[in-house]
Amino acid sequence: MRNVLFALLAFLPFFAGAQSFPTLFETSGGTKTPTYLQVIDWWTKLDAASSIVSMKPMGPSDAGYSIHLVLVSADKDFNIASLKKKGRNIIFVLNGIHPGEPDGIDASMLLVRDIVQNRYKLPANVVLALVPVYNIGGALNRSAYYRVDQNGPDEFGFRGNAQNLDLNRDFIKADSKNALTFSRIFHYLNPDVFVDNHVSNGADYQHVMTLIASQHNRLGGAMGEFMNKQFEPGMYALMKEKGWDLVPYVNHFGDTPDKGWSQFWDSPRYSSGYASLFHSFAFVPETHMLKPYKQRVAATQDLMKSFIEFTAKHGKQITALRAVAVRDYQARTSYPVAWKWDRTKWTDITFKGYESGRKPSVISGLPRLYYDRAKPFEKKVPFYNNYIDTLSVAKPVAYIIPQGWWKVIERLQANQVTMRALTKDTTIEVEAYKITGYQASPRPFEGHHMNREVRVSKSINKVSFRKGDYYIPLNQMANRFLVEILEPNTEDSYFAWNFFDPILGQKEGFSDYVFEETAAKYLNEHPELKYKLVQRRATDSAFAKSAREQLSFIYQASPYFEPAYMQYPVYRVVK
Repeated sequence: MRNVLFALLAFLPFFAGAQSFPTLFETSGGTKTPTYLQVIDWWTKLDAASSIVSMKPMGPSDAGYSIHLVLVSADKDFNIASLKKKGRNIIFVLNGIHPGEPDGIDASMLLVRDIVQNRYKLPANVVLALVPVYNIGGALNRSAYYRVDQNGPDEFGFRGNAQNLDLNRDFIKADSKNALTFSRIFHYLNPDVFVDNHVSNGADYQHVMTLIASQHNRLGGAMGEFMNKQFEPGMYALMKEKGWDLVPYVNHFGDTPDKGWSQFWDSPRYSSGYASLFHSFAFVPETHMLKPYKQRVAATQDLMKSFIEFTAKHGKQITALRAVAVRDYQARTSYPVAWKWDRTKWTDITFKGYESGRKPSVISGLPRLYYDRAKPFEKKVPFYNNYIDTLSVAKPVAYIIPQGWWKVIERLQANQVTMRALTKDTTIEVEAYKITGYQASPRPFEGHHMNREVRVSKSINKVSFRKGDYYIPLNQMANRFLVEILEPNTEDSYFAWNFFDPILGQKEGFSDYVFEETAAKYLNEHPELKYKLVQRRATDSAFAKSAREQLSFIYQASPYFEPAYMQYPVYRVVK
């Protein structure tokens, strides 16, 4: 009996290959996508049947279900440290961040099933890691009526998650449990290549698949050069061999794209921008919503194969480039943190579109845009994919964050940031920022009123820190991430996302009738302030007519005024 059992175990991979593992996508003729529970059930069965597939829960989502990670490893090794030691390259695929865009969910099932059944060979030096469904709350919220403009499948999930958050804006602020779990998965894998599967909106055109790549100037250095000159063109060539005319994501809304467009700016709030901060080559495939679902899934599957094939061929170079980037960002003395679109440089690309025109709307009677699929065209259009850095920040030796800002500290910990708690109360000389101006957005965006046009003043001060406050050295993998989120005037900083808004509200005040006597005494003791008060009255008539404003002027210049007001609570150790 024991020998029979051993024989069965030996042939288990054969039985896995012999089983069909059909998907709902296939049995429906490419018109349906499975529910979340059907997806996990399918992967559970494949995991049980195949020795090269492993699935495990990695952490919570806002919907109450765990987010799963699937690993596909040809040598049946699922230990990440061991795989890294062997020189394996990890491709991390994220599916279902927008469950109304389920192309990657089905394409990943087909791809891995084909690998298990030896219909497609996974190269020995590549390990495939994927999240079957990331936005579980959105996947559970199914309807046939979401994404009204999209051509299939018959029913699918909702864009928002269980908190109605767009998770593709949540990678920095991490308001969701999903994002915190994602950060832990990402750093557990430390992927060489990251792929986040999507479906596009916007103009009509002939291309089935479009692609966002990490913006090469922002990626920077040798990695940016490799992305622009080899990786991205390599993907276009591989897709062409498979019969697909790949084109950059058509970043053009409200008009027609036949005059060209600029590259999508993937700031750190987005998945590819986030991955770039940790020196991964990151991509966001976007199939075209108007193409049949079956065709979109096929293109997504072929694109993932192309990522595998390119990574297999250039794996050692990719590993080396990432290692150089980490060393470079540790050695740099300053980091670029803001960019602008360079309108003077472009690349001519081949765009296959449809002629467009205007005709009276049956709704309003006014002119409306339409595309005529009977009139396809192919022509060269400019693609503006260069950006210029406009602001650099000197790298500090370290940042210090008081422990009271635990929401920030929690997010740093999720991103595997190296930091240490001070072991005793300590006075340290630091560079401190004071917020001197900002503009809060009047309308909410993903649960926040973002701070823009941030202005700061700097000073060198000796600050008393308490035992338990956090010292964060800038000699680590997370250097670039730290600078982009802790410098207050960067695009997706924690200050921009309102984590430090409590400092913007004054907590202490004064009673006019009491402070009047204190202010008079303080003025007599400080004639230089009295002189400034007189000068201000002489030049500002509104100020001269307001007793309250004049008292406030004195209060703010006195030691009675609270030091925490507008004091940015992240301090820079500069020597």
